[in-house]
Amino acid sequence: MNNLRFPLSLVSALLATAACATASDWPMWGGTPSRNMASPGKGLPAPEAISAGKFLPKTETIDPKSTKHVRWVSKLGSQAYGTPVVAGGRVYVGTNNESPRDPKQHGDRGVLMCFDEKTGEFLWQLVVPKLGSGKVSDWEYVGICSSPTIEGDRGYVVSNRGEVVCFDVKGMADGNQGFADEAKFGATEGKPIEVTPQTADILWVSDVRTELGIFPHNISSCSPLIVGDRLYVATSNGVDWSHLNIPAPFAPALAVLDKKDGKIIGEEVSGVSKRVLHCSWSSPSFTTVNGQGLIVWGGGDGWCYVYDPVPVPDKDGTPVLKELLRYDANPPEYRTKDGQPIKYATFNGPSELICTVVAQDGRAYMSIGQDPEHGDGIGMFSCIDLTARGDITGKALWTNKSIGRTICTPSIADGLIYIAEYNGNIHCLDAATGKTQWMHPTNSRIWSSTLVADGKVYCGTEDGELVVLAAGREKKLLGKVEFYSPIYSTPVIANDTLFVATITHLFAIAK
Repeated sequence: MNNLRFPLSLVSALLATAACATASDWPMWGGTPSRNMASPGKGLPAPEAISAGKFLPKTETIDPKSTKHVRWVSKLGSQAYGTPVVAGGRVYVGTNNESPRDPKQHGDRGVLMCFDEKTGEFLWQLVVPKLGSGKVSDWEYVGICSSPTIEGDRGYVVSNRGEVVCFDVKGMADGNQGFADEAKFGATEGKPIEVTPQTADILWVSDVRTELGIFPHNISSCSPLIVGDRLYVATSNGVDWSHLNIPAPFAPALAVLDKKDGKIIGEEVSGVSKRVLHCSWSSPSFTTVNGQGLIVWGGGDGWCYVYDPVPVPDKDGTPVLKELLRYDANPPEYRTKDGQPIKYATFNGPSELICTVVAQDGRAYMSIGQDPEHGDGIGMFSCIDLTARGDITGKALWTNKSIGRTICTPSIADGLIYIAEYNGNIHCLDAATGKTQWMHPTNSRIWSSTLVADGKVYCGTEDGELVVLAAGREKKLLGKVEFYSPIYSTPVIANDTLFVATITHLFAIAK
């Protein structure tokens, strides 16, 4: 049983109530191009009123009688790291193929699933073969980690193979359009797949990895950013299996595509790949300062970069992104000691930016970290001024070194910042000064970013708990919701419904 749904009468009542509320989709990682993990959602059930339910004996099915305030539950694969996005009445989430929706497509694959937002009905899926490179560039059974970006009737996602895929949000419901070669795209061992009504309708595929000579490390992961007709994606270029060599030091870590056809129309030339510590996984953000649009992005070398969105020809005629500002998110003492470089992946060593930099109100907010496999280590949260001009090397307005390593994106609301670190601590900082207001230990590892909405701060943990705190300067634990399986993605709120993807199931929660 892949979907658990409530009686239609109850669903109708829920929808009637939702129609009276302020509706808001969550169409990309971070909700908006600023990437701030804050939602206008209201009227969500209190944590003590929620029960995610329990599994029926010897099954992966949630017992509907054991749930409370759960509108529906849908089964994902065995490992889901992609954070859901919600737009146009559909929910999209990346996972693997260990619970095949199509029995004819078995084995290790990357999968993007699409569900009906109201009922949880499975609509269609994008199934992507693996590179066959194992943990080096396409880690076994990890699946698709990218959160897609939805704009109108099109969606854009980075596949596990490092490609950028544009798809029709309706799937095959309105016919096969654009690409029209889905059978070959999904082929394994030279055997084309059977295209069904539940196969994704691909509009175009841009093989960024091959065209730009990218060497992804472990997995390709980025949520595409759309600004006008341009699509910005990090390439996940990184080190090889030894963690010592950089196979593609001159390949761009950030690329620009034409959203209409996937043609590559720009790239960064800041030299990020030559300095990459591990991999460039961070998603780009966008903001406007004094009428100037800015692409703000965290590099795999530990620097934050600010670019003009419009690529311009370099001396050789290659379209490149003009760098306006860069900021080293590592203080000098994290990079060198006694004049010698500090070894990467040590407790006191430098880190990259895996989090997405939040860019809004003329400022950029970021925190450094490393692959969770590297364990705990020193970190730092920074706030920089995006209005600064002149010297290209930016300086922080303030920093806070009490934040350890994190892969999490911050959420900002009402002058406060909420950020979780890998060791399990959730911090609240003053956005103006960076001073710590409070810290809450969850006693679990955290991959999930914080989400602030409805006067609450939500954060998932590796122990399978959704921790809910009161938003504000005084720490108050409102409760925990037990999901019984790890939460590696970030909870999101769309149209006054809370969506939580555990490693195996997707939950829609609402009053």
